[in-house]
Amino acid sequence: MALKQMETQLKELFQHQKLAVLATMNDTSEPYVSLVAFAAVEELGRLLFLTNRSTRKFRNMLSCRRVSMLIDNRTNQASDFDSALAATAIGRVAEQQGPDKADLLRIFLEKHPELQTFALEPSSALMEIVVERYLLVSRFQEVQQLDLPPLQD
Repeated sequence: MALKQMETQLKELFQHQKLAVLATMNDTSEPYVSLVAFAAVEELGRLLFLTNRSTRKFRNMLSCRRVSMLIDNRTNQASDFDSALAATAIGRVAEQQGPDKADLLRIFLEKHPELQTFALEPSSALMEIVVERYLLVSRFQEVQQLDLPPLQD
């Protein structure tokens, strides 16, 4: 699959899907997965989600910044074996508290306006995954990899 085609598929998938599965690890290497609302930044290098700072996933991310996120378009039908796409993003996560936070929160809330109250709670954290690599699975077994260049500060 050509690079441009893969980028187009990822952007379309991210535009149409509202939820993703986030995988975190704690300091004892125990995996933990959570369902999260997410938004992608246009250039694909960053994914955003909200979490409460009192959650297990937040504690896990404090102890191990490496995470992965699965975004897919399955319909739970037999046709998924031929037509479903699943993208795994692998990277490092951190709470966004810098000067870009307002712009990133705006991007997130454009996709999820129903989460505005939660987003503005003092206990909520806007998390940003800086994506290093995407794995895109189609037809249940065809795997393509897209390595992203490091983001410039």
